[in-house]
This record gives sequence, C-alpha cells and structure tokens, in this order.
Amino acid sequence: MTPEQPVVLEMRHVTKRFPGIVANDDVSFDLRRGEVHALLGENGAGKSTLMNVLYGLYHPDEGEIVVDGERVQLGSPRAAIDKGIGMVHQHFMLIPVMTVAENIVLANEPVREGVLLDFAAAEARVAELSSRYGLEVDPHARIEKITVGQQQRVEILKALYRNAEILVLDEPTAVLTPQEAQELFAIVRSLTEQGKSIVFISHKLNEVLEIADRITVLRRGTLVETLPAAGATEESLARLMVGREVLLRVEKQPPTPGPPLLQVEGLRVRDDRGIEKVRDVSFQVRAGEIVGLAGIDGNGQTELIDAMTGLRRPEAGRVVVAGQDVTRATVLDHFDAGLGHIPEDRQRRGLVLEFSIAENIALHDFRRPPASRLGWLFPRRLVAAARRLIAEFDVRGGGPQTAAGALSGGNQQKVVLAREIGRDPKVLIAAQPTRGLDVGAIEFVHRRLVEERDDGRGVLLVSLELEEVLSLSDRILVMYEGEIVGEFPPTATEEELGIAMTGGRRREAA
Repeated sequence: MTPEQPVVLEMRHVTKRFPGIVANDDVSFDLRRGEVHALLGENGAGKSTLMNVLYGLYHPDEGEIVVDGERVQLGSPRAAIDKGIGMVHQHFMLIPVMTVAENIVLANEPVREGVLLDFAAAEARVAELSSRYGLEVDPHARIEKITVGQQQRVEILKALYRNAEILVLDEPTAVLTPQEAQELFAIVRSLTEQGKSIVFISHKLNEVLEIADRITVLRRGTLVETLPAAGATEESLARLMVGREVLLRVEKQPPTPGPPLLQVEGLRVRDDRGIEKVRDVSFQVRAGEIVGLAGIDGNGQTELIDAMTGLRRPEAGRVVVAGQDVTRATVLDHFDAGLGHIPEDRQRRGLVLEFSIAENIALHDFRRPPASRLGWLFPRRLVAAARRLIAEFDVRGGGPQTAAGALSGGNQQKVVLAREIGRDPKVLIAAQPTRGLDVGAIEFVHRRLVEERDDGRGVLLVSLELEEVLSLSDRILVMYEGEIVGEFPPTATEEELGIAMTGGRRREAA
C-alpha cells in the first residue's frame, strides 16, 4: 500500500450518542485501497460503535459517510453490503447446524430455473473463493464441527461472497490461538494484495504493529491521532490509548509459597461425546504462587477446568480445595470451599447478559448477608456493592443497573473479575483472564493477580498467551492431549514451551 492509493472510505465528523454517554464524538476516519487501517483503543473507546455506524447497525447523530467519493446513507447492514462493505463481528453470526456453504449463501442463494436452490453452484462458488484468497475450509462441513479459526474464515467468505471490497474485522484474534492468528494475518495480506481494504479493530499492540499500514487511536470516544505503523512502538501506542505511561512488563517479587490450596490427583475427565480429554492429571497450586497452565486450545484445558470447578463430574481422581475434597460436590460447594473462577467464555459461563451489573456481581452470594436476610433481598445493598466494585475495577459503559449485555466485551470481563476477586477466594482459577481486554486493563488484571498471590492465595492461570504465562507464572505446566507433559520455570523460552505444547517432549521420552 502506498499513500497514492485512492481513498475508498471516509467517515467525516461522526458523532453517536446513547442515553447518558457519547460513544463517538466528532470522529473522522478514512481508508485507502489495499490498506490495513487499524482502529486501536481501550475497551469502551468507541471502536466497535464507529464500525457499527459504518455497517448500518447504528445511525449517526451527526456526520457523514463517503464510499468511493459518493456520500451514502447506510440505514441497514443490507445497505452497507450493497455498497461493498462487509463486517466480521467478534461474536460470529453463524448457524451451527448448517453447513459452511449454507451459511455463506444464506439469504443470497443461487437458483436454477428461477426457483430451485442450486447448492452445487453455491459450493463451487465457495470453493473458488476459498482457493483465491487462501481461506481453506470444507464447504460440506457443519459449523458446529469446525474450529473457531475455520468459523472465522466462513465469516470472511460470507462477506466476500457478497462482493465486499471493504472488510471490517472486529477484534478478529480475540478467540484465536497464536497459530490461528498468524494464519489470519496471512489471509489479510492476501486480501489486500488483491485490492481489498481492511479495517482491523483491535487493542493488541503487537498485532496492530505487525499487520497494519496505518493506525487510528480512539480514547473515550474521541480521535486521538492517526499515524503510520512504521516507526510506532508498543509503548507509544499504549500511551496514546490510555493517556499515561503503561507498564507493559509485569513487576513482581519472588514468590513465598505456602501449603497446597489446590490439589488435583489422578484426574480423568470425558467430554460430552464420551471422549477422554483429561488423562491422569496431577498437580498442586500452593498458597502464594501463580501456576501457569499452557497448551494449544483443545488439549483438555476446558474439561480440566470444568472438573475443578464442579461443572463436570470427573470419571476418576480427586480435587481438593483448601483441604476440602470437592470432587463430587456442587458448584456452590466449590465456591463455599474458597474457589474463585474466571471462566474462559464470559458470555456463556461468566454472566447472565440480561441481568444488571449489580445482579451479576451478586450471583454467588445473593442468599447471604448483607445481600439478603431471612429470605428478603435488599436491592440497594446489591447496587452499593456493585458501585464500589465498578469503581475499583474501572468498569466503563454503565452503572449498577446497566444490563451486562450492553457493555463491551472487555468491560463484561471486568465485571466477572470484580465478582470473583471481590469474593476474596483462597484459590483463583483464572482462565483466559485478559481475553478481549485492552492494554490498560491487562496491566490492571496482571497487577491484581500478582496482588492475590502476594496476599497468600493460590492462582492457577490458564492462558493461550505464552507471553502472559511467562510474565505471571512462578511455575509453568504444559498440557498436551490431556496430559501434563512438562513443568518449566518462568525463565523458559517460548520455543521450549512451544515444543512441549506440540508433544515434542513426550515424543522424546517415548
């Protein structure tokens, strides 16, 4: 991409208001042909709102949109699609029981003889697009049977099938493994080489610097700066995003481990299909230490967490929390024993999206004082507790009565963190605790996890981010195909961990 490339999109002085908040305040943005233009900002900065205006999901209160030199009114996604604009949302819009090809052509199906659906033509068109843009995916596969990374490819193919020239990717790596993220970057480069223009919404500084040509930074709904990616650094971008210096490296003292607070002994767990996903796993987490659990997604981490938190009954083995055997106990019993759980999927497992922030924070303890007494619930006390935690955890985008579903993904994560850490657990299982968070929020979460460790809690960190595991952990366990295949010190390299994560150490031992 060169500066001489024509401008294909302009958003001029866009303002979008919601009750009690200005999500976008006089924001201008442009995109050139064949360019990756990153939209960077904290959670709640207005990135997704601005792109939802572009995609016709919101109508701007002020400002205008120009596509290929023509001022346009985009009152719906259909109008945006007709103007060559496609959007891949952070949470995919796919129908699980339908095939890849069926999802891609839905509402735009090819026909023969004027009325009959021509699925052969649909599958051929999908195969042609897959080959042209390097988006390899089986047209006949059901969505529920393919990986998250493949589902994202389907979403991109949906947009390309509708002749999108401008493609908006909203937090595209939030649910991807590092390997899948690199595959996505290769796809993005292929798209731009063939003339497509990409808006890349993100808060991950390293990814933005790797993939973007230009970067626009938003802060609390306003435009801070647009700058070339060349010459920018993570530190300079973090300063623009947050408005202050941000500590990008975790600072912590050496641990002082105490007695075991979480003990897992010989655990065996099957998934919903009856396949053994956790195979004779044993480890412990002591007071005053952070134990990292690394591994490529799908190697049994989810089933292990489910068994440790009471969400799934293990086939064999024991789970002990603070000296109490909770192997066969209920989820509530796990919490009463002193377990805190930050789930990897905040929307499925962490929150009731229709409930308010106050109600979500009270989910575990609404039966107990001070939330209730003798069966009577005291809403004002719930609101007061929520208001305190909202301030402490810097939850933006609403107050205690705001529905959790109205918050951005990162702020939803902060509500989960506030509830789990606010309960003062003895053991905290933190699964992907910074997924979807911006650099300022990541700094905050990392500091809180270290504080939990320093206050004598045991912390089990389960993360797909190797940099996070290496920065926070006092010991690192690696899981591969349902087994713990190695233990490493925090001085290990990403290469050493990567070899173990792909089964290298187990093969060497065989």
